[in-house]
Amino acid sequence: MRRERETPKQQQQQVSYTVEHLVAVNPYNPDILPDLENYVNEQVSSQTYSLDANLCLLRLYQFEPERMSNQIVARILVKALMAMPAPDFSLCLFLIPERVQMEEQFKTLIVLSHYLETGRFRQFWDEAAKSRHIVEAVPGFEQAIQSYAIHVLSLTYEKIQRPVLAEAINIEGLSLDKFLEYQAANSGWILEKGHGRGQLIVLPQNEFNHPELKKSDADSVPLEHITRIFPILG
Repeated sequence: MRRERETPKQQQQQVSYTVEHLVAVNPYNPDILPDLENYVNEQVSSQTYSLDANLCLLRLYQFEPERMSNQIVARILVKALMAMPAPDFSLCLFLIPERVQMEEQFKTLIVLSHYLETGRFRQFWDEAAKSRHIVEAVPGFEQAIQSYAIHVLSLTYEKIQRPVLAEAINIEGLSLDKFLEYQAANSGWILEKGHGRGQLIVLPQNEFNHPELKKSDADSVPLEHITRIFPILG
């Protein structure tokens, strides 16, 4: 009976399962280090992500410093940046020796992380443009950071001026027009009438940019209060 060939997606899932199994069974076995390094490259090419596997690899590098690959570490940190607002970057950085952090490419990534954490998106994009050889080695980087920037803006603004949005996501002109049209059609954005820099974009309401939606603690009765009432009613 002829066996059907596995698709690339099935092969990737098999690799993922195998590595995650290795990590779960014996995370401190140095023999799995090459598998974990290959898995980082697989995450890059397939645009997937496994924080647990990457942290496991960084821990093994601590025990086997002579086997550390700076290229692999840089890719792990870029993937961690792409996972923001999750604290993955800090978790990974904690496992990287200070002497390694002082190397230029890692100093750059730490600066980029600081800009993102503080919402300084213009400075972030300017710095990233100087370090394309680092960040563009990982597909999907720009889109991931744009999503993070929109997340931050949506926590702050109910309405946002076009230039502020353009600066945060590093898109301008016709590309920005197409981006806004897509968001209006798929994400509930409202484009108020206006032209050029004077245009306002209404972002979907949430409990952060629209406090009225936040559920007040006064509107709910704690469970412990209810349990105290039962004996009284009895």
